[in-house]
Amino acid sequence: METDNQGQPCQKWKKKAYGGIQPGYPDNHTDSTFLQEMITNANVVKRDLSKAILDSISISQYVSIVSLVVSIWTHTLNSKIDEHSLLKLDICLLALGFSVLLVTAPSFSLQLLVKYFLNISFFTSGLYVLAPVYHTLTRSISSDSIWALTVSLLVIHLFLHDYSGSTIRPPGALNNPKLTSNISLNASIVASVLIASRLPSRLHVFAIMLFSLQVFLFAPLVMFCVKKYSFRVHLGFSFVLVGVTLAITYQLHRLFFGTLLVLIVFISVICPYWLIRIQEYKFEINGPWDEAKLCFDISE
Repeated sequence: METDNQGQPCQKWKKKAYGGIQPGYPDNHTDSTFLQEMITNANVVKRDLSKAILDSISISQYVSIVSLVVSIWTHTLNSKIDEHSLLKLDICLLALGFSVLLVTAPSFSLQLLVKYFLNISFFTSGLYVLAPVYHTLTRSISSDSIWALTVSLLVIHLFLHDYSGSTIRPPGALNNPKLTSNISLNASIVASVLIASRLPSRLHVFAIMLFSLQVFLFAPLVMFCVKKYSFRVHLGFSFVLVGVTLAITYQLHRLFFGTLLVLIVFISVICPYWLIRIQEYKFEINGPWDEAKLCFDISE
């Protein structure tokens, strides 16, 4: 039997989160049963390499979408795509996006479609009115500064983008987009304005701005609805999109193609492999020393 400092027998020690010092024992006393409740890696999630690779497809898909936007920007700046072709592309993308939403979103009703159509009509009208402002907005800034700032904004856009959700609130969703997603969207809009300000005519500015905002605003929403509807369709569309993007960037610039190819391989293969490997070194310990959670108001 354990004794206290005066040699008197003391009561058996009990583990208490609160209650003060037990008679006969110091405040930091532990006995041989203290570590019996220790648990290691209780909350560690076991990940599978194939599952990690499939989850990374959404990132590669959106990187490809942004690369396609950059390709369209480059062809427009080089006068290979005129404003009328851009307007036709805008109309086709808008019709395709609404068609996909009608098929894939279960809560996407006709009333919601009319609401979206009215919002887009007001949005397009405002964009057309502001096109002359965008056309002359950066006239006093050198082109080198414009290109550097545009690249920086696109990197911020890709870094802060919410790849698990949507840029705008999907139909039937309970939560709004995150703050980082809104910052990412704003960065893409500013980058679009910078590119549009280097185009020769106001109609060019309107067409490229409408195209860019359609992609940055509605492409994540469409991709989110497609993924919720069918993961196989999402997977097949992603492979086709990556292939088309690589083919277009190969014709545009070999360095751009090589950088994009390395980035996609790094995201889809190397990063998931690293994630699985570092799981071996994760060591989490839980036990009786963990912080207790109060079930009552301490102010009472």
